[in-house]
Amino acid sequence: MCGIAGVLESEPSGDRRRLHGVLEAMAASLVHRGPDAGGVWADAQAGIGLAHRRLAIVDLSPAGAQPMRSASGRFHIVFNGEIYNFQLLADELRRGGAVFRGHSDTEVLLAAVERWGVRGALDRASGMFAFALWDSVERVLHLARDRLGEKPLYYGMLGSNLVFGSELKALRTHPAWRGGVDRRALTLLLRYGYVPAPYSIHDAVYKLPPGTLLSVPAARLARLTLRPEPGAAAGDELRPQVYWSARQVAEAGLAQPWRDRPEAAVDALDDLLRGVVRQQMISDVPLGAFLSGGIDSSTVVALMQAESALPVRTFTIGFGERDYDEAGHAKAVARHLGTDHSELYVSPEQALALIPRLPTLYDEPFADPSQIPTFLVSQLARRHVTVALSGDGGDELFAGYNRYFQTERIWRREGRLPRPARELLAGGLTALTPRQWERMAGLLRSGLPFVTALRQANLGGKLHKLAMALRARDSTELYRQLVSYWPQPTAAVPGAVEPQGPIAADNRLAGAAGLSDDFMYWDQVSYLPGDNLVKVDRASMGVSLEVRLPLLDHRVVEFAWRIPLALKIREDRGKWLLRQLLYRYVPPELIDRPKMGFSVPVAAWLRGPLREWAEELLNESRLRADGLLDPAPIRAYWRAHLAGEDRSLPLWTVLMFQAWREQQAASGARVAKVA
Repeated sequence: MCGIAGVLESEPSGDRRRLHGVLEAMAASLVHRGPDAGGVWADAQAGIGLAHRRLAIVDLSPAGAQPMRSASGRFHIVFNGEIYNFQLLADELRRGGAVFRGHSDTEVLLAAVERWGVRGALDRASGMFAFALWDSVERVLHLARDRLGEKPLYYGMLGSNLVFGSELKALRTHPAWRGGVDRRALTLLLRYGYVPAPYSIHDAVYKLPPGTLLSVPAARLARLTLRPEPGAAAGDELRPQVYWSARQVAEAGLAQPWRDRPEAAVDALDDLLRGVVRQQMISDVPLGAFLSGGIDSSTVVALMQAESALPVRTFTIGFGERDYDEAGHAKAVARHLGTDHSELYVSPEQALALIPRLPTLYDEPFADPSQIPTFLVSQLARRHVTVALSGDGGDELFAGYNRYFQTERIWRREGRLPRPARELLAGGLTALTPRQWERMAGLLRSGLPFVTALRQANLGGKLHKLAMALRARDSTELYRQLVSYWPQPTAAVPGAVEPQGPIAADNRLAGAAGLSDDFMYWDQVSYLPGDNLVKVDRASMGVSLEVRLPLLDHRVVEFAWRIPLALKIREDRGKWLLRQLLYRYVPPELIDRPKMGFSVPVAAWLRGPLREWAEELLNESRLRADGLLDPAPIRAYWRAHLAGEDRSLPLWTVLMFQAWREQQAASGARVAKVA
């Protein structure tokens, strides 16, 4: 796991010293991603330069250092991530005559490119990665990102230079950086809590979408126009090309569903995941796992322990607030599996102390409050290990979110009602405020303890979301409303036009059995790479910890799409197949409980210890200062929240943007002063 950056100049200056200075500054901004070593390589005459920061995981010797040159000298690469099947690829390449200096996966990837070409190597590689590869013969720069989007890669034209890096920090060090805010991206941030690819918060800077390859010919760079959406290019357009399509994988799986016995599906998943976990446990440094006690992390840890002769190191954090604490469940699972378990109970003061660091840590405005516990558990793990496995991805692959089955049922029933009837029902749900619904649920809990719906967190907010769903015209609008923080973000961003993105009526799956298939697909191409994987990458890299995600191996994704909904959702619960696998290792009574999630009590904090901080950032003059936000709807939400309604999520998007803007301004002032 590392940090990468670089530059391709359309008008090479030939000034090697200047180019090296630019690259060294880019690398220095990413030292947290790679504290073990760093390096730069440049061909000033060609106008190409690559920078790297190394977190040594496999092959700790100098033979694993980057930037790395291929055996023939044709290719140079900077690589971030892991190729999990590199040993199998190396064996195949050796049979064809390849000779390796060391035993790093980067060297194997270079040899694979020389043997099979860039596309051939990508098709054969299983892993998480982002890389930049310079072909000195064709004079083409290739930028590539892994299939699911586990590793980030930003790029954009700064003046006449194509500049790229693992984080925006690296691009900001370039002398041509300007860094305006993209209003379109701001609307997306307010709606989803993150900025989805291909956009970034800055105009003219983009995220390379998952599963794509961008090939930039140096000779044509000055004439090219960047188009960030993947697809066929026209004229002098430059677009990413798809080498692995989540949609094609999903539709192929739906067309050839699993038809054998359910027990055979459990056996197949067991064998597949055992092999994936075995590959992902390869490391030359200490390794452990996150363990929340939920289905996904418990499955990963159970398979790790089955593959290990020694107790696996596991880590969890706990909170004093009972509604947010899963540490006891994790401890019970760890005790049953026999892991070497560490837990840390975090006080509200410790969690709150992290908040000022979030703009720097996440580098781009990011508003999923679970960013806080994710960083804290990464920090705990890094005290003991350098690599940790995690269970992220299980919900999106095996139907773990409530919206997959509850919404399907409601839509099939209430969706058939005439629109006036749905409007009437929605009006009934919104007749009470979320706070009033919460009070009513509290009164009913003691008399009806067996009704699990009454124990849901933020029940009132969810009922109001249900009302929005009832008013939806189609499944696309329904999904967007269910996942929205701000239902109408353009109301808070004057003059902005919100991009449609992947959540579109023409981006439904052929052969989908119902809403759940479309919802899982949309989550896999939007929420998973834009939220969950960003959260894990920035939190872990912030403490120089590599996190691996076995459930997101592309072979597991392809298998999961062959599993029909009847083997994912049963008896109004998701992840049936994954549960059956886990029951082979952990008793059901340690696992079966209502889904809790992984977050912190932001709503209460904003009325309590964070109130003064929030009030300063939401001050009308600050909101109005740069003309990007309209204070009126934001202040209305703030007043409603202080009055007892839960508006914490939409407010958190604004707070994270405001905190990020102020951090950027402070950084700019310091840079100007130094200059």
